[in-house]
Amino acid sequence: MDLYFSPLACSLATRIALYEAGAQAGFIQVDTKSKQLSDGSDFYPISPLGQVPVLRTDEGWLLTENTAILPYVADHFPAARLAPAAGTAQRARLQQWLGFISSELHKAVFVPLLDARAPEDVKRYARDKAALRLGVLQDHLAQSEYLLDAFSVGDAYLVTVLNWASHGGIDLSQWPAVAAYYKRLMQRPSVAKAAKEEFALFEEEMAKRAKS
Repeated sequence: MDLYFSPLACSLATRIALYEAGAQAGFIQVDTKSKQLSDGSDFYPISPLGQVPVLRTDEGWLLTENTAILPYVADHFPAARLAPAAGTAQRARLQQWLGFISSELHKAVFVPLLDARAPEDVKRYARDKAALRLGVLQDHLAQSEYLLDAFSVGDAYLVTVLNWASHGGIDLSQWPAVAAYYKRLMQRPSVAKAAKEEFALFEEEMAKRAKS
């Protein structure tokens, strides 16, 4: 399978999951500003919205959206135990957390904060939303090491989103359990490896844009 990704974007969550699973996968970098692949070809035929992640499965079909891709990867590599079994209460909890991360944190909070074109009023509105949502995480993570009983694809997604906090002007120290969770997960081998690789790629991409 192949993952279409942009460095340090939300596609990082799938890279983490693939590393956790010890999976053999290809990684195809996308410039989400120009909507082009590294070979200069158009990304829109692969992703109609021009967004990552996109996973090309071994069967050749394309899957978009973290809430679909992450459970798919978990189910494709069951030995890694990245998701509870389908039909269980814990699986429903995982889907609940994936929805929360996608809707309440990724889209509602961090998309406006990281968009250079967003007006300050919009950013202020997003920051106001952050407190309640991070408070929910604070209450949960004060009593639990992970979102579920063990590391899951939900954690891969959450640590990816929390990695944007400082860039979005959010100080996680206001929520000590969230800050401790983020620090702990960034030291997890799969997360550390994925983040280090993509940070290097991100710097390269920024350098190229500065010269263009």
